[in-house]
Formats: sequence, C-alpha cells, structure tokens
Amino acid sequence: MTENKLKLNNEKTEALLVGTRQKIASLTVTDLQLDDATVPFSPAVKSLGVFLDSTLSMQTHISFIIKTCFFHLRRIASIRRYLTPDACVKLVVSLIFSRLDYCNSLLAGLPASSIHGLQRVQNAAARLVLKKRKRDHITPPPPPPPLLRSLHWLPVNIRISYKLSTLVYKCLNDSAPEYLQSSLDMYTQPSDRPLRSAADPLRLHIPRSKLASAGQRAFPSAGPSVWNSLPLELRQSPSLDAFKSRLKTQFFP
Repeated sequence: MTENKLKLNNEKTEALLVGTRQKIASLTVTDLQLDDATVPFSPAVKSLGVFLDSTLSMQTHISFIIKTCFFHLRRIASIRRYLTPDACVKLVVSLIFSRLDYCNSLLAGLPASSIHGLQRVQNAAARLVLKKRKRDHITPPPPPPPLLRSLHWLPVNIRISYKLSTLVYKCLNDSAPEYLQSSLDMYTQPSDRPLRSAADPLRLHIPRSKLASAGQRAFPSAGPSVWNSLPLELRQSPSLDAFKSRLKTQFFP
C-alpha cells in the first residue's frame, strides 16, 4: 500500500484472529500493527455477507440469519390474510430461503444444536404458509416433517448436504472455480489389498484432519464425505439438472 501511495482506512479495516478457544485464550495479543496504524482484533467480521467468528463456530452468522428471517416472517404474517398460498410461498422463498441457503455449505459439520435455530425459522415459515397454529407440532428430521413434505421443502440440514453435493458435482464436471476443483482428489485404491470401493470409479479421497471442529468441516473433507454416501447411479447423472432432480428425490423420497 505504501509503494502504491495508498493509506489504510482504520475505520474500515478489521482483523480476525482464528483458532481454537484454548489457543486464543492463551494469547495476549489484542491488535495488529500495520505501519503507524493499529487494527484491533474483532470477535467477528463480515465477508461477502457471511459473519466469520474467531473459532469458526458460525454462531454469529446463524444468530444474524435467525433474527433477520423472523423479522421478515413477522412482516409477511401481518399481510398473510391478503395473500394467496402461492404468493405467500413466493415471498417466503424470496425473503427467507434466500437467506437460509446463502453460503449454507459453510455450516457443514456443525452440531445439531447450532442448526436447530435455522430449522425453527423454516418450521415457522411452513406454519405461516399453511396457516397452522404455533403449537402445531413439526417433528425434526429425519424423516422429513409432514408440513415440510407437503410443501416439498428439504429440511435445513439436508439443504446443506444438497448444496455440498451440488458443488462436488460441479467440481468433477469442470463447472466450478479452479480453487474448488483442485481441493478434491479421487480415491486411490491400495495396491496391496483390494477393497470393495475399487468398483466405485467416482469415489473421492477424504483427507485426515486433526481438528473435527475445523478440518472435517472444510470442503475438501465435508464435500467428499457427503458425495461418497450417495448411490453411484446418482453420481453418474449426465447433467447438473438431472443430478439435482435425482438428488432431491434421494434426500426427500
């Protein structure tokens, strides 16, 4: 920046220290020094509409989604009596699902307790569309709850797997960014011991990771884990549209 005669804007610059809770708690550093500028570490920063926190727990992002979605649900509820069911569904898909699905692959591997709040949002949206009471029971998946099934809506945790599977399919068919394609490797059969997986030409390698909280949630690990669990006939779909159609049937029979 100095070489290009640029000056750092302190008010618009944020720094995030990422690590495990134990590592971060053991550090005494509180800011980042850049020439004569001091940038304090933030508990969470926003990048491309996603809030990233220091432990990558995504709790800040999830809380923001829940708060925003319930705000829009209350607005839709105030005019629900004037809306047709089809119009209400379109509003919910536009204002609620667009937020639930945006970058939801980053939520892969999170515990069910973290996803529960997002599922409450979807359940509330289903009750609003179908004009059900707040006390009407919606059982958590699996299997898909009856209200969600009647609307052909995949539950939140399955939507995350759906997004991951679609990304992997795009990577294997050269329709994804290079940085994502390069993060996946085909499974290599050991030469000294034949396995049943040798009959699966589309099986992906799942790298080992030390931290389940971060490594196993990363796309190079989470993507192949979901992909390998799908039937081979599904993974061999001739087109993306066919893959998506079969995948929804697989997840939501």
